[in-house]
Amino acid sequence: MAYTRKDVSTLTAGERRRFVKAMLEVKRRGEYDEFVRTHIEYYNSDGEDGLRTAHMAPSFLPWHRRFLLDLERALRRVDSSVTVPYWDWTRDRTATSAPWTKDLLGGNGRRSDRQVMTGPFAWATGNWTLKEGVTDAEFLTRDLGRAANPIALPTKSELEGALADPVYDVSPWDSTVTSGFRNKLEGWGSGRGSVAWRNHNRVHRWVGGAMVGGASVNDPVFWLHHAFIDLCWYRWQRRHAGARYQPARPPGPASDQWRRVVARGEKLPPWGVTPEQLEDVSGIYRYA
Repeated sequence: MAYTRKDVSTLTAGERRRFVKAMLEVKRRGEYDEFVRTHIEYYNSDGEDGLRTAHMAPSFLPWHRRFLLDLERALRRVDSSVTVPYWDWTRDRTATSAPWTKDLLGGNGRRSDRQVMTGPFAWATGNWTLKEGVTDAEFLTRDLGRAANPIALPTKSELEGALADPVYDVSPWDSTVTSGFRNKLEGWGSGRGSVAWRNHNRVHRWVGGAMVGGASVNDPVFWLHHAFIDLCWYRWQRRHAGARYQPARPPGPASDQWRRVVARGEKLPPWGVTPEQLEDVSGIYRYA
């Protein structure tokens, strides 16, 4: 039977406690840091050679859908009642609303070094030491809204600009495309500052600290953010009935994208499942 992922703002006190407890146990077991390492490994950009799977490519959505399922399965091995909640950043838009409460993810980082001092994931608790990343920092950092150079979370209308596009993705299947649902949601744009980061990307920048870069998994909000991104794909699929993951076939040898993107029926590293197999999750979970 399919289980339900809920809006984080609707969780009961008991559901919050169980989610946090399961996250801390997955971290204690050493499993959590494996997720951080995996995301770092697959955080490849357009400018790098070889296959791109997690970002700047059509497989951005199925890759993170499977990644999220793996974390959720780890949590449910600890407590079968737990699912990953989603953070709707078009509604909960302040640094004090859910999920930034003391009983959930804790709040913003302090001014001096952006270290998170509140909540169960604060370094001082001894339960959330960062072990994998691009810096030597052991503590979780955040800069909600970017105090020195403020940016705003994406709006409902900005998200709607992505959801309204009936085509999943288009050639050249990278960060430069200006049409297609995938990149409008992933959020690679041109220019400088906030205009260059849309939807998914801008949320990472708005949270700041550990959420910027390949080691963004170190902040538990990564999962709540990507659950909402997954919900957006889920909604897009229902709005545009019959629309499918693209490309259906891999680009040929004459294309710059040959062997650089995953087609619908090709296996998606590191799991060996295809985007096609991840298009329908109705038998696994649903969204409230």
